[in-house]
Amino acid sequence: MNKIAEEIEYYFDRLWPICRSITGDGLRESFKILKEVIPLRLHEVESGTEVFDWSVPDEWNISDAYIITPAGEKIADFRKNNLHVVNYSTPVDREISFDELESHLHYKKELPDAVPYITTYYKKRWGFCIDYNTFKDLPREGTYRVKIDSSLESGSLTYGDLVLPGKTKDEILFSSYLCHPSMANNELSGPLALAFLYRELEKMENRKYSYRFVIAPETIGAVCNLYQNRDALIKNVKAGYIFTCCGDGGPVTYKLTREENSLTNKITKHILSQQREGFRTIPFDPIGSDERQYSSPGFNLPVGVLMRTPFSQFPEYHTSLDNKELMDFRKMAELVHLCVKFVKAFELNDTYENQIKFGEPFLGKRNLYEDLSTNLTHSDTIKMRMRLLNFLDGTRDLLSVCERYGYSILETESEINQLLKHGLISDPRR
Repeated sequence: MNKIAEEIEYYFDRLWPICRSITGDGLRESFKILKEVIPLRLHEVESGTEVFDWSVPDEWNISDAYIITPAGEKIADFRKNNLHVVNYSTPVDREISFDELESHLHYKKELPDAVPYITTYYKKRWGFCIDYNTFKDLPREGTYRVKIDSSLESGSLTYGDLVLPGKTKDEILFSSYLCHPSMANNELSGPLALAFLYRELEKMENRKYSYRFVIAPETIGAVCNLYQNRDALIKNVKAGYIFTCCGDGGPVTYKLTREENSLTNKITKHILSQQREGFRTIPFDPIGSDERQYSSPGFNLPVGVLMRTPFSQFPEYHTSLDNKELMDFRKMAELVHLCVKFVKAFELNDTYENQIKFGEPFLGKRNLYEDLSTNLTHSDTIKMRMRLLNFLDGTRDLLSVCERYGYSILETESEINQLLKHGLISDPRR
């Protein structure tokens, strides 16, 4: 796990300085780095493309921005901190008064040392973000120079996906977003966790499910992906997760799917309940990340959200304080391994069917029973074997039997394989 944590940190350090947005060269540069871990197919969706009720905006790129005070001091320097510019600002190069400048400045009075993260994707305007301590000391008299060297032109939006094939076309979806500039927990933790999960699942042999991975700009990128893949997603996705804000040291938080009785919820809560570390569940609400798109009424896909401290519930959220100091890379590695357990549970769970239709199977002739019947009770292994054979009758799944008897579904793997080997149960996916 230490090795994965170290590798995640290595890629974090490379991705951190890049100014990303929902379009542009910074986004493409970030995808190029992530592709060293996960071989995503990249898609370009042209500006102006209508995707459901949305339209892909013009492409935004930026090379420099700053403010020069009346005293000649350079502040809000984009090259020192790319949060200083309102993301998607139109170009400007002017001399203005403080009164005019003030309407273009953004700060957080409650976090006086933080630079806020502000966007203006769908309305053409410009602005700067500064910490409140800087703002309150700005001279109110004299002339300021403001410069934003940006472009807003017809181009395209980039997103990436891939499907790791299994024996069936039934899919488990993993999705995260890539569009925020230099922010740690509420940006890089998600796509990095997803990328390293891919690497673990790629090693898994004899996968029954197929696994779909999506990394896209938040909201508009997810909408583009859904628009272009709607039929496959509606038909094939049986469960899924959004990764966001999973890099801090808080306990795992799981946001439920829109339909509470989903397999995603059942598997997730089952595995989380087996962990020594505490966890939280929160109800579905169409306020949040891309679960809003996957769970919109026309799709209603069973997609939950995996987090540690949820978005907007840590004070550093959407500010320059969401930086590397907030990150716990070991916790990120732990989350990747937790997700591997989810996957193993999905792979194990099925509606197996007992092949001995009438009467109890004669286990003794298969060497699957105790040699001597001197004990007053059966061993735990024999008890599990008999319970599985009785209840796995093609009408209920393995998870329901495990929940009935308090078993961890992961603990049944060797027993299920044993029963399959002897032809006592059948697996509908094999």
